[in-house]
Amino acid sequence: MAMRATPIDFIDGARAVPSILLDDWIYSPNTGERLQQQRASAPHEVERALAAADRAFPAWSCSPIETRLAAMEAMAAHMASRLSEIAELESSTTGVTIRFTRFVSVICHLAFRAAAGMLRDRAANPGALPGKHGAVEVLRLPLGPAALIVPWNAPAPLAAHKIANALAAGCVAILKPSEAAPLACDLFADAAEAAGLPAGVFQIVHGRGDVGARLVADPRIKAVSFTGGLRGGRAVAAACAADFKPAQLELGGNNPMIVRADADLDLAAQGVVDGLITLNGQWCRALGRLLAHASIKAPLMDRVWARLANVRLTNSLSPEADMGPIVHASHLALLRRQIGDLVARGGVATSVTPLPDLPGFFLAPTLIDGCRPEDTLEEIFGPVAAVHTFDTDAQAIGLANQAPYGLAGYVFSADETRARAIGRAIRAGDIKINGVSLVGLHPLAPRPAWGLSGIGAEGTHETFDFFQGTRTVGVAGGA
Repeated sequence: MAMRATPIDFIDGARAVPSILLDDWIYSPNTGERLQQQRASAPHEVERALAAADRAFPAWSCSPIETRLAAMEAMAAHMASRLSEIAELESSTTGVTIRFTRFVSVICHLAFRAAAGMLRDRAANPGALPGKHGAVEVLRLPLGPAALIVPWNAPAPLAAHKIANALAAGCVAILKPSEAAPLACDLFADAAEAAGLPAGVFQIVHGRGDVGARLVADPRIKAVSFTGGLRGGRAVAAACAADFKPAQLELGGNNPMIVRADADLDLAAQGVVDGLITLNGQWCRALGRLLAHASIKAPLMDRVWARLANVRLTNSLSPEADMGPIVHASHLALLRRQIGDLVARGGVATSVTPLPDLPGFFLAPTLIDGCRPEDTLEEIFGPVAAVHTFDTDAQAIGLANQAPYGLAGYVFSADETRARAIGRAIRAGDIKINGVSLVGLHPLAPRPAWGLSGIGAEGTHETFDFFQGTRTVGVAGGA
């Protein structure tokens, strides 16, 4: 497919090429080829977007529900017509396999339909409490212009979820994609035009963290939804603290997987593999620490190695690929340094997946055994996990809760009652039993974050509600 020449700013209803050339490139992870130079919106361009959002918010926030519903359905229809293009752009620039990007790209239209459903539900069920002098209204009202910041691992689906809920809730939104993989996100400008959104209701700017920081710190921005790494999340939280701006932060994870002695080892071994290769290991709920009962570690690892040896690691655009390359050279270098650091601390790194004879940024799934648990507490955002053993459930829970993150956890056991009890004891927001999947346990299940994994929760209800605040109105006294 033809690659778009450059990222496109979409500001106040008009398109323009971001005016600043950065000193890095958008790459093809499959070949290492430079596809195009990264670009950033200049400060005056960001200011134009902020001013336009500020102008557009009053009318959009008071627009009839039918207007917002129609816009959500129109944007959903447009994005549904672009799913193949989205999948190819994402696979070409992130390295995620085309089979997987085709699977998750459906979020780019379903998110708008889900947000429309939330808008209908909230409109049909207005809040009210009985009062001494009549009903006390409990209103849910849009907070104001929102900044939406998404990472490079699945940019378009993550952006769709944020955009759809912000707009449906009555906010106007400015999206900043990652500079490393922004191209599919630019298609939301096409959807906004197809839906006839007024100028300034939805906008896109580009660049690095300094552009995001300029958005977040501006007092005209009243809410921030950020998905990304811990360092960026801390910067967003600090900026939002200045004026107590609501922030929804989904950050990283160092997610434990507990395999009890009674587990189905074939099922658990497949869980280990899925936890390592989904999104090439570059996802916040990836496997971080494999915690195996000492009695079954050897047979479990035999099954893991057998499966990893058959993983097809190759060009992400190949329909045969089970796993693709790392997103870019600098991230690959970081992962290799992190592996080397653990090996220097006594770890033994093992990988058995054949590397392809290709020039891209490939790294085989790697398990590191022999480290002290206290040396494996930091997240490695890639197909790399540490291995530790335990003898009792209490030890397993202690190891699971040792890391400061709390996004996801996994428990494998034939005893589902016991597995549920262990899951309830893990300090993380999303615990799956006897399986690993990017898909949630239920469409309405929240996706909370504990510890260093963030603040609040995302979800069908949670993200919509994030973009609104509560106001009560009632009569305090009367004749």
